[in-house]
Amino acid sequence: MTVLIDVDELRERLASGRRTVLLDVRWKLGDTDGHRHYLAGHLPGAVYVDLETELAAPATPADGRHPLPSADTLRAAARRWGIRAGDLVVAYDDVGGTSAARAWWLLRWGGSDDVRLLDGGLGAWTAAGGELDTGEVTPEPGDVELRPGALPVAGIDDVPVLAADGVLLDARAAERYRGEVEPVDPRAGHIPGALSAPTIDNLDPTGRFRAPGDLRARFAALGADAGRPVGVYCGSGVTAAHEVAALAVAGIDAVLYPGSWSQWSADPDRPAATGPEPGDPGPTVRP
Repeated sequence: MTVLIDVDELRERLASGRRTVLLDVRWKLGDTDGHRHYLAGHLPGAVYVDLETELAAPATPADGRHPLPSADTLRAAARRWGIRAGDLVVAYDDVGGTSAARAWWLLRWGGSDDVRLLDGGLGAWTAAGGELDTGEVTPEPGDVELRPGALPVAGIDDVPVLAADGVLLDARAAERYRGEVEPVDPRAGHIPGALSAPTIDNLDPTGRFRAPGDLRARFAALGADAGRPVGVYCGSGVTAAHEVAALAVAGIDAVLYPGSWSQWSADPDRPAATGPEPGDPGPTVRP
């Protein structure tokens, strides 16, 4: 699976006139001004993607803060973005791909094979002298067909089995994993049996993905390799998609748990562990 595209390759492709759909997915926790940032400057031709309404269903305690959107919602959004069958889609943001990866994962989940993340995002583009446009881009509607299910998804009852039989990675910041802080969700801590693997450690100091060999070594140290089931969660299923992408760069398939900690912690019957150790996943019911 090819995950990334660099600035030089993207420039060459755009200059050649080959159909390429650019998605600007600027969003981060605590910053609701993604659209304003987009209007102030974006890659030429890029369409703004609203993570809250197009890449997620409405939040509920039962499903978490960013449940997966319905097939109809995702299809309508992808067509609004102008995606047609056979297009290359490139998603980017200004936070190392941690938001854009949600669009990458959802389109892959919907069956689109040619979706990439711009390695280094907006910062890499401008650092290389790339120009920015301002204002809204409204493309001709696309006709893409999406059929969710092309990538695996873990439900809340699958997670303890993943922790017991494979490797469950918590992609949040280490202090949230340890339960020292919890800015948004009902309880602090982590899913018992999960290992701390902060998303930020997928990136080098320039905000680009680390080399495949470095990522393989990183995940191998956590026991994650191509021979074991690997699951990933975060706070609400957004940055966990970045970890799935990093694992794919390393040659490792991984399952996303979309409900993530926001769903798990809202259920008082689900246990929580705190501190630096994974904790015991406890008894599991295997299908």
